[in-house]
Amino acid sequence: MMVDSTLAQVGKNLTDAMRILGDGQREPDTGPEKWRLSRTSIPGPLQGDGQDVATILHLVHNLIHDEEEEEDKPSQQRMQHVGEQGHMALLGHSLAAYISVLDRERLRKLTTRILSDTTLWLCRLFRYESGSAYFHEDERDGLVKVCRLVINARYEEYASEGYAVLSSRQPVIYQSASGRPGLGQHLCNQLGLPLSSLCTVPCNTIFGSQHQMDVALLDKLIKEDIEAGKLPLLLIANAGTPGAGHTDKLARLKDLCDQYSMWLHVEGVNLATLALGQVTSAIMAASRSDSMTLTPGQWLGLPAVTAVTLYRHEDPALSLAAGLTSSQPVAKLRALPLWLSLQYLGHSGIVQKIRHAAALSQQLLQKLKALASIKTSVEDELNSPVVLFRFSQEMSSASSGGSVEAYCAGEKEVLDAFNRWLGEQLLQLVPSSGVDVVELEDEGTCVRFSPLLTAAVLGTQEENVEDLMEKLSELVPAMCSTMCLRQDFREETHRHSPSLAYIEQLSWPGLGAVRYEPQAEGMDESRRKQEREKINSELLKKLQDLDTDIIFSTGPEFGTEEDCIFVGMVSDDVDVSELVDTMAALGRDIEESGRLLENMTEVVRKGILEAELQLQKASEEKLMEEGMLRQLPLVGSVLNWFSPFQSSVKGRTFNLAAGSLDSTELTYSTKAQPDRPSLQESPTSSSKKQPGQRLFRRSVAASDSFSETSSIGPAEETTTPREASTSPREESTSPSDSIQPPTSPPAPEEDSHTAGVVVPENIEESSVQVDTQLEDAVVSEERQPEGQEVEQSGR
Repeated sequence: MMVDSTLAQVGKNLTDAMRILGDGQREPDTGPEKWRLSRTSIPGPLQGDGQDVATILHLVHNLIHDEEEEEDKPSQQRMQHVGEQGHMALLGHSLAAYISVLDRERLRKLTTRILSDTTLWLCRLFRYESGSAYFHEDERDGLVKVCRLVINARYEEYASEGYAVLSSRQPVIYQSASGRPGLGQHLCNQLGLPLSSLCTVPCNTIFGSQHQMDVALLDKLIKEDIEAGKLPLLLIANAGTPGAGHTDKLARLKDLCDQYSMWLHVEGVNLATLALGQVTSAIMAASRSDSMTLTPGQWLGLPAVTAVTLYRHEDPALSLAAGLTSSQPVAKLRALPLWLSLQYLGHSGIVQKIRHAAALSQQLLQKLKALASIKTSVEDELNSPVVLFRFSQEMSSASSGGSVEAYCAGEKEVLDAFNRWLGEQLLQLVPSSGVDVVELEDEGTCVRFSPLLTAAVLGTQEENVEDLMEKLSELVPAMCSTMCLRQDFREETHRHSPSLAYIEQLSWPGLGAVRYEPQAEGMDESRRKQEREKINSELLKKLQDLDTDIIFSTGPEFGTEEDCIFVGMVSDDVDVSELVDTMAALGRDIEESGRLLENMTEVVRKGILEAELQLQKASEEKLMEEGMLRQLPLVGSVLNWFSPFQSSVKGRTFNLAAGSLDSTELTYSTKAQPDRPSLQESPTSSSKKQPGQRLFRRSVAASDSFSETSSIGPAEETTTPREASTSPREESTSPSDSIQPPTSPPAPEEDSHTAGVVVPENIEESSVQVDTQLEDAVVSEERQPEGQEVEQSGR
């Protein structure tokens, strides 16, 4: 078969482009320097010499993936699944540019054939007989053109008089409160109508669905507008609301529109089910509407395919005046990508894709009914292609043992935060599912699964729905336990007041938020704020280093509270009391260690001054005790040889922790440093964890009590932070997966040298080193020959 060489070249170029953009493989003849320059994303001047197609396509590939390469991680947003039908749509855009250069007569015949074929196929597919089609890029543009058509039809002198005709009888456009946000305002802006021409009809609140338009109230509003001298122009109904996927009572609305000579326009995702063999009566009524907008590109997974508005009108002149038809052949080429894709898929392929999406919704819906703590919100469970579900507090309270009244205040806002977190987690764990989060006025925050909009684009299959249910089953127990333990967490935090402050964050999907407050007195507000920020930052690092499944973070990116520690989701075996005790103990240790380090300079300075005074005093006492003769170099040596003198000079040790000079007499008499606990003999934790048990988890024997395994905190008044720590030697000999209390700087026991002072181990070790150096100096001084001693004193 003969093929136009230009058409063959277009197909080849598209294939090469998709290969290069898809795998990003570099051409062998591309030099390193040229490849490096092509990767830059900095705008620059146009090159003097032209570049080949491969180089330009590589540049496009680099610009697409430049951001994720800089971050050194794959993009979180999954790219659209482009199948063979997608390639046909992309080929249609290339062919449209090629066809536009044909001679005028051949172009007119070809575009007329493409437009008529596509219109006929769509009208038969979606049961819309005797309709015309308008192809448009913006989904709202079709409705704008339809409104202009209706205005031209209802106002006979509009073509000559313009907007002045509208002043006699103001047109009114009615839309549902559950409709697309901003659609009515867009219509008024494009048509030059005041916002008073837009009437929003509330939905049913007592009887029927909460997302369906109230037909009785609409009838009342229309009568009031007619009595006020206004003209009811058009009604926008939904066959699948943007949020919940509900369908209005289209049959009753069509009868009402016929009664008042109004135009009925229908839009929504549920219109796709008109292509199926069995269609519900609620959706079938859409075929009686005056116009409806379809989005086959989303339903069939076709990239860059226009939306289509099907309408019925007998006067082609008015359609041309409204912009629904065009005399320019090039404008008709917008239907070419869809024309190619529909032929590639065929009638059976189109129906199969829509049926597959509807089956995925039913599969998920049936499995959600068997899952506790999840509540579905579906108008027609047997036929709805949209599944809406949310985590329910009332259902979770029975399974987790908590009471609804015991939850913290603002439970609706808390539930919304939990459901928002649930939707984000499901989308991250199973990106092929295409779930998203929607905000509804009555239900609140819900998770939506609408495969008609996402399945063909993402390639969603039944196994993806199974994965979605598996992840959902793992997340729900954590949400139930966290919801029940939020109140306990708040009460435990209040028990540690004022050191720990509970921060009320209803929008945080987790256990709660706390802040450690410094207890030092005499600080101004700026100093206290700086100290609080430093302590909480260090506390967060220590908590994140613990061996636990709990996630600690700084909270939302745009949160209002500062210097807070946010605790994430927890399981039902978490000991909240131990968790809060640990946070309080770690914060206390950080505050004391920081305070000691800040005062160390002053302590050392005062210690040095005191040491100089004592050394000067000891030198004077030595002079008085030995006499002046023994201080002379020669006389002192002879005198010491005839009459040796036992010096009574005492050694001194500098205690770095206390900043004082102490005598070494006790050290030499006992041959050991008194009252100094060694690192190997530090007491171990009083709480014993089972092997393999993570931190803050209750053991099986103590599963009914939260406080039995608390190892840190005021459970026993005699317990100190040092008694709650674990020695390095014991940590090295214990199993790696056993649970130990958090590593915190231990404080030395009070003795005669360090009474009332708490220091970290590293400071205590430095004190030992200083003591040893000073003692060695004293010993060497005492062991010097008497002659040298007199000689040095004489100098």
